[in-house]
Amino acid sequence: MLNLERLRTLDALARHGSVSGAADGLHVTTSAVSQQMAKLEREVGQQLLAKNGRGVRLTDAGQLLADHAARILSQVELAQSDIEAQRGQVVGEVRIGAFPTAARGLFPAALTALRSAHPELRVHSREVEPEQAIREVVRGDLDLAVVLDWSNKRLPMPGGLAQAHLLDDIPDVAMPADHPLADRTEVDLEEFAEDEWVSWPEGEFCYEWLMFTLRSKGFEPRIAHMAEEHHTQLALIEAGLGVCVTPRLGRGWVPEGVRLVPVRQRMLRHIYAVWRADADRRPSIRAAVAALSEAGGREGADGAAA
Repeated sequence: MLNLERLRTLDALARHGSVSGAADGLHVTTSAVSQQMAKLEREVGQQLLAKNGRGVRLTDAGQLLADHAARILSQVELAQSDIEAQRGQVVGEVRIGAFPTAARGLFPAALTALRSAHPELRVHSREVEPEQAIREVVRGDLDLAVVLDWSNKRLPMPGGLAQAHLLDDIPDVAMPADHPLADRTEVDLEEFAEDEWVSWPEGEFCYEWLMFTLRSKGFEPRIAHMAEEHHTQLALIEAGLGVCVTPRLGRGWVPEGVRLVPVRQRMLRHIYAVWRADADRRPSIRAAVAALSEAGGREGADGAAA
């Protein structure tokens, strides 16, 4: 009889590609992973791992069993979903991730509503960038993620995921109060061709979107500064160090020396929740999506009115 937890360990090794990665994903020590794999090899009577430089790789037998393990664990997820659905109670645990502005803009209201309506549900939340969040949902490290894409650049989405639209976020251009365009009611992005830009860090999805969008306007943006947090970006803008695109979701306080001007050809960030389709019937997932949707509806209305 194959042990389910050992199959889960093998599945984590296959997904993460290393013992340390599997240990992090399972929240156990590397020694525990190695012990579980040694026991699994004895159970099946075959070598499942082989040395690969300083790391390990799956043998042919290991890959074959890992493929079965993924299907078995998916069936277990479906069984758990069906049991929860039959009980009809929102209980247990749900792990939610979101990119920073969504965490700031949606989590306070959504998680408070969940705690009030479903006191037996334990919610764990953290910030995580969209592409990483999707990978973690696929791996099972997150139950639910809030992600984004843009109206002119979609976020790649693997199969096997369900999704629900939460809101459309409208970004503005932020500039110093003494900028020549600061008193305008609307601007075009190409009007900032000669400005220096403050951007998200290179390699992030929103950085790729910004470069793609500004280049489509006919100019090569001069990225002078990069910052992860929008509040840091706005502080740099107030100091006169450039301009940036800043979303309305989770914006909060804007420095006195910064002006926000809408873009004439409106850009939209599509914000949505994603989860594994095989967990679709879990009441906890449905309750979390409903709470996020309600919070998104309020944020969307406030953003459109701003």
